[in-house]
Amino acid sequence: MGQKQQPTTDPTAEPKKRRRVGFSNIDAGIEANECIKIYLVSSEEQVGALDSFCIEPIDLNGFFDEDGKIYGYHGLKINIWISSITFHAYADITYESKSDGGKGITDLKSSLQRIFAETLVDSKEDFLKSFSDESQLIRSVVSTAEILQHKGSNGHIGDSDSHLGADSSDLKVVRMVVGNASTGHLYSRVIPLVLLLVDGSNPIDVTDPGWELYVLVQEKNDEKGDIEDKLLGFTAVYRFFHYPDKTRLRLSQILVLPPYQHKGYGRHLVEVVSNVAISEDVYDLTVEEPLDYFQHVRTCVDIQRLLAFDSIQDAINSAVSKLKQGKLSKKTHAPRFMPPPTVIEDVRKALKINRKQFLQCWEVLIYLGLDPADKCMEDFVTIISNRVKADILGKDSGSSGKQVIDVPSDYNPEMSFVMFRSGKDEGTSLQMDENQTNQKEQLQQLVDERIKEIKLIAEKLRPV
Repeated sequence: MGQKQQPTTDPTAEPKKRRRVGFSNIDAGIEANECIKIYLVSSEEQVGALDSFCIEPIDLNGFFDEDGKIYGYHGLKINIWISSITFHAYADITYESKSDGGKGITDLKSSLQRIFAETLVDSKEDFLKSFSDESQLIRSVVSTAEILQHKGSNGHIGDSDSHLGADSSDLKVVRMVVGNASTGHLYSRVIPLVLLLVDGSNPIDVTDPGWELYVLVQEKNDEKGDIEDKLLGFTAVYRFFHYPDKTRLRLSQILVLPPYQHKGYGRHLVEVVSNVAISEDVYDLTVEEPLDYFQHVRTCVDIQRLLAFDSIQDAINSAVSKLKQGKLSKKTHAPRFMPPPTVIEDVRKALKINRKQFLQCWEVLIYLGLDPADKCMEDFVTIISNRVKADILGKDSGSSGKQVIDVPSDYNPEMSFVMFRSGKDEGTSLQMDENQTNQKEQLQQLVDERIKEIKLIAEKLRPV
């Protein structure tokens, strides 16, 4: 049997090149925060002008799939314009090219509708037209609402509102009960801004009549001389039943539009809601998970009211006097200087400040009675330190239980109950490191932050 012939090899021939297998680059995507800019505009002329007021949302990535990225676009830019007149939105989307790079192509319209829902307008022409077609939107919506406070042209609403400054335009706060068509319509327009600007926010149930909107509006004359209302901000408040025959208010959302922030409007809304709580004799006013800045504003408002409340002055003077005696930092168990239970109850009944908030204010009230140069300031820091440690470490997890009581409800029988904590102290959800060294450092950091907060509030309230 003959052998298979082997091909002859030419020593001068070039060796054959091996084929290389290539892999295309997988699309890494682009974060929404990097390619989207959002502008708040009040006229047609401002649309398209990049010097318009640009707002900074807390996080856009959360609205785009699981990893917060946009895929399939090269050179993507999205400019979104929100009308402060009608609260419609229009997205101007441009890109150099579009292709599937292994991660698909993001549906930009559906992603943006997660934020803006029906307020997102498809065409720029319709968006521009809305400025004239709905120029009286806010005025028509609030026309039948209950006016709670109205500022005259002299620039003052009341003694507690002089921080707003003089302005020839009028301000008014109106209350709207959620559940009617006009309130639901207004809230559906502003909820995109709440989602964009308020951390951890969720839409309220516009079918639940327990919700109330307190809307801050500015009245001004337009170019034609007609009066128009401009929405500056609002707060959403829920009215609970409190056993056996009271209601209590919980402030759940508050938003001042970015162009009007840091001008005292948020503080004014808090004051108005506080006045409602007092005038309607509710059980108390609470705040749902307040952010640090809002808590600072809230405490400043409450401190001013407490300083004018004569019923607690003796208790404050007594605490300050004991503290000035000194030597507390040398004691093994320094007192916490808690206000008497009768004082806590008087404050709740008269000013509707709940116990937890009053104890926060109490520490500031004591500090205001001291001279920062006094030697007793060391003892004050010791008191704050003891309180922080007791709040974090000194709780018995089984000591404060919860109880549920059925109550009648015309709105939803399945929700007709009240839950309350039976213990006097309120628990904390803060988790501490199990390592003792780290725990000590964390506690000291909390103490330092609290002292800094107290000093900042005091600086704003001390007479110059």
